[in-house]
Amino acid sequence: MTRPKVAILRTSPATVLADYHEAMNLAGYQDVIAKDADTALKINISWHFFYPASSTTPWQLEGVIRAMKQDGYSQDLIHGCHNRTVVIDAHLGERENKQLDVIQAHGLRNVHLYEGEEWIDVREAVGDLADKFLVLNDVYPKGFSIPKRFIGENIIHLPTVKTHIFTTTTGAMKNAFGGLLNEHRHWTHPVIHETLVDLLMIQKKIFRGVFAVMDGTFAGDGPGPRCMIPHVKNVILASSDQVAIDAVAAKLMGYDPLRDLKFVRVAHEQGLGCGDPRDIEIVGDKEAAEMNWNFEGPFKHMTFASRNQHRIYWGPLKKPVEWSLKTWLAPWAYVASVTYHDMFWYPFLGQKHIQDVLESDWGRLFANWGHVPTDAEGKGYPDVGQASPELVRIGVSHFLQGMKLIGEAVAESPEVGAWKRRRAERKEHM
Repeated sequence: MTRPKVAILRTSPATVLADYHEAMNLAGYQDVIAKDADTALKINISWHFFYPASSTTPWQLEGVIRAMKQDGYSQDLIHGCHNRTVVIDAHLGERENKQLDVIQAHGLRNVHLYEGEEWIDVREAVGDLADKFLVLNDVYPKGFSIPKRFIGENIIHLPTVKTHIFTTTTGAMKNAFGGLLNEHRHWTHPVIHETLVDLLMIQKKIFRGVFAVMDGTFAGDGPGPRCMIPHVKNVILASSDQVAIDAVAAKLMGYDPLRDLKFVRVAHEQGLGCGDPRDIEIVGDKEAAEMNWNFEGPFKHMTFASRNQHRIYWGPLKKPVEWSLKTWLAPWAYVASVTYHDMFWYPFLGQKHIQDVLESDWGRLFANWGHVPTDAEGKGYPDVGQASPELVRIGVSHFLQGMKLIGEAVAESPEVGAWKRRRAERKEHM
């Protein structure tokens, strides 16, 4: 039996583009990602503001696109792919994280799944496989929808190495969460590990090929995917096995994947991938894979928001509060999240965690993205420019943006959307 491969390389800005190309080919992406099918580059935006380790980096996206074009993939069959959540503005995020700059520079299509795309009932897409779901039929007894365009496409997930307050770590498997569940995703939080396993089942059924390219140039420790302490770790990973790449990334962070990560363990037991590092073939820099960063994880220094999220989904607030998240009252939680994270934590607490990282080579590369050239061979960025104190902006404009985001969280919520649809239907029948 062939062992699953995970490629890992140490990298630097001077070689990062060539390193992404090498890692993808070491992991055999051309055997998985068909050249005659459309390929979605599933961009991760865990925060619409730039925060190191939180979202897909521009050099990660750039490296993947360049690698594919160099290997003969048509740019007409590659597109950026975004989902939306009620607390994250994907359009703001793709600008602030400079992902849109990359997509536009290469002339690629940019698909936002919630804007004009057709969604179909999951059973129409996967048939009897839906009967094998571990939890999704219970969470959504009336069913749920997935994007029709995904059927027959390739997908390349672009997560980062970081911890997460719900799943301990997050990576390739979690990156499918936003794209495959359209509304009421928060209903799955009490059974989030099993949900990720169900979503991997769906991916294996509907996609022509599934691959993941993970950026660990920055890596985040703490109550992620937002309120983390970022570290410069200088590694990148790639694999066609979504379970294996998450397991290797978790091991780097100091976890035993099968013991500490339920979603990895359950997916491993279901035969959806390999979560046992002993059975995973490491290609590339094998010594890098043996590193242990000894991350403290998401639960040791939880924020006010993350502690109360745990109380609501798994603790003493579950009975008195969780029910409200499945009613028209749910937008209170979206307002609370945006207010805390965007208006309080980011400007007042987050800054002290990231100053050293912003002055690193990667921080300077981000600050000067679009203004520093690659070398003649296109391997990377030998000159990353100067650090920028304006990289993280706080002040009146930030708070005005925060107020706008609070309004959007309510206006674009599923509950308000459902109310608008009912109102429109009533008008039609008057």
